Amino acid sequence: MQRLTSPPRPGWEQTVEAQGLIYHHTANGVYWDESICYQFTAREVDELEAATNELQARCLDAAQHVIDKNRFAEFGIPPAAIPAILWAWENEPPAIYGRFDLIYDGRTPPKLLEYNADTPTGLIEASIAQWYWKEDIRHGADQFNSIHERLVKKWTELKGSLTGDVLHFAALPEQQAEDLMTSTYMRDTAIEAGLTTNALLIGDIGWDPDAHDFVDLEQRAIKSIFKLYPWEWMVWEEFGTHALDTCKRVQWIEPIWKMLWSNKAILAVLWELFPNHPNLVPAYLGSPRDLTSYVKKPKMSREGANVSVVVNEKRVAETAGDYGEEGFVFQQFIEPANDSHPVIGSWVIDGESAGMGIRESSELVTDNLSRFVPHFFE
Repeated sequence: MQRLTSPPRPGWEQTVEAQGLIYHHTANGVYWDESICYQFTAREVDELEAATNELQARCLDAAQHVIDKNRFAEFGIPPAAIPAILWAWENEPPAIYGRFDLIYDGRTPPKLLEYNADTPTGLIEASIAQWYWKEDIRHGADQFNSIHERLVKKWTELKGSLTGDVLHFAALPEQQAEDLMTSTYMRDTAIEAGLTTNALLIGDIGWDPDAHDFVDLEQRAIKSIFKLYPWEWMVWEEFGTHALDTCKRVQWIEPIWKMLWSNKAILAVLWELFPNHPNLVPAYLGSPRDLTSYVKKPKMSREGANVSVVVNEKRVAETAGDYGEEGFVFQQFIEPANDSHPVIGSWVIDGESAGMGIRESSELVTDNLSRFVPHFFE
């Protein structure tokens, strides 16, 4: 695993925009950064793929444990949501994708930092933009990336089992460019698979009290919907009770049981069940216990909000935000691979490892201003 410099392509902004990556700059500067790339060996890619599949299996075990032992309260999940979670877990409505965030240096086994299992972004960067970068700059090399093909394959498999005639795709308003970009890309893969689709904003989803249905802007009943909107928000909102009441006849993608995996409390449960696992990091609920270097994370925070980093009992980094009332997880601090603090986003499509993307940050905490850099392997 080597960090290399690489001359950006002339006119790269227009190139990635044509590929659908409209979010290539942040308020702090470049988001898509092709002046840097990472080179991996085939052995390292195999190790990342194996670790991702192993972590997926262990997360299935951990979710089953939470359900069997009725540990929902430790996750801050409201009692009203539990029947819907249990139903979805047993009946397995469609689940498409997720992203493990891993720390890896090419020498020690990949370690799980967290699982973005409900509304992960960074998808088009990993699936499309870096593939075409590789074809332009490192033609003849390989890339750990079968994301697009696997998404299309999964949608194709679902054509006969989705409810309703239209698969809806919903995201936050246009000012949330990354979310809208991800939802649009997911819709493109469904269209490629031959599905009939409709796009709308989360705020445009209506409720028909007479039919007891969610409806789109044309008053069509919503029966299958990909929503880039987290369940931990949905269940507390005005129409959250309707989402819970109708979960048996509306296919929400991702399904509501993903609340268990997207919650940082799963990190503590994983360590409790599988202590000293080579792909896990010590993590505890409520206190750091005997850890002297650790990361304090709210159970439900997003984009690095309200995170504190303590090294040798001294706080060295802290981020602001609106999370924390739900409680915290304390996870052992692991030294980053280099001063650019790379985090590997390892994608899971239909339950299997499918590729990766890399985010770098000037700070210890990866947030929505962190840079995406491409990779290849030989």
